[in-house]
Amino acid sequence: MGTRRPRKSEARVVAGPPLDLRPVTQAGLRGLIQMIKERWDRPVFLALASASLVALGLLVFFIFREAAPVLREIGLLSFLGPHWNPTGDPASFGALPMIAGSAMVTFAALGLAVPLGYGAAVFIAEVAPGWLKDVAKSALELLAGIPSVIYGFFGLMVVAPFFQRAFGLSTGRTALTASVILGIMALPTVASLAEDALTAVPNSYREASMALGATRWQTIRRVTFPAAFSGLIGAAILGMGRAIGETMAVLMVAGNAPQLTASFLKPVRTLTGTIALEMAETPFGGTHYHALFALGALLLLTTLVTNGLAEWFRGRLARKHGR
Repeated sequence: MGTRRPRKSEARVVAGPPLDLRPVTQAGLRGLIQMIKERWDRPVFLALASASLVALGLLVFFIFREAAPVLREIGLLSFLGPHWNPTGDPASFGALPMIAGSAMVTFAALGLAVPLGYGAAVFIAEVAPGWLKDVAKSALELLAGIPSVIYGFFGLMVVAPFFQRAFGLSTGRTALTASVILGIMALPTVASLAEDALTAVPNSYREASMALGATRWQTIRRVTFPAAFSGLIGAAILGMGRAIGETMAVLMVAGNAPQLTASFLKPVRTLTGTIALEMAETPFGGTHYHALFALGALLLLTTLVTNGLAEWFRGRLARKHGR
């Protein structure tokens, strides 16, 4: 008899039982779970960071889209003109009085906040004992946490009447009052960031200066301050951003007169005050509406530039000290 060739089914039986892949599958599943546990934070934080960037991009796009028609309807030169009278005949939308008013009160506020803030930062970082540092930093944080409307009420009820009596004015709601209130509001920002910059200076700088015979004040003036210069400038710039973006307090004490003036004893109007005063009663889609958005675009550009400059100076400080 000839040899019978096995059938296909018999060949599979002869080959042995099928491989059990369950241990391999379970090991792969455990490895996948372990990888998710170890790396879950990367996609989550990437999504959060992307959401922030997308929100900022949409905000910038929306504001500039609504502001763009001003350039077509009245032109850039007319928009930067010296007269703002949206209800006049003809209407005028010159933003120069608001730009000048914002610049006036902001830089005057910095003239108050920067020296006081630097002085407070030096005291906290270099002079005060440990227990007093905690008290002083808590006081600064308390000032930073007070709502702006409270500062506005303080300026309206205390500072404005004082200046009115002191200078014999018809009203105390002037650029000087707004500058003082903004200076007080920007003080915690400047002091806190300046203190961080001074603290970031390595102690070896101070020790080397003291070893050469310098006094504490000579060390602060000639060593610590120059070493922290970038951070101190960044603190001043962020303080300027805090002041220029304030709305409620300035709205209550500045007088809100859209006029060009070089006197701090007269009322002025700021960019933020104009938007807050007029946006609620502006017809949607009109020239006045788009002009207010153009003021907002100017304010947004100013804020972005100031924050960018502050981060650049802080980056210089970090690179200088190898951090």
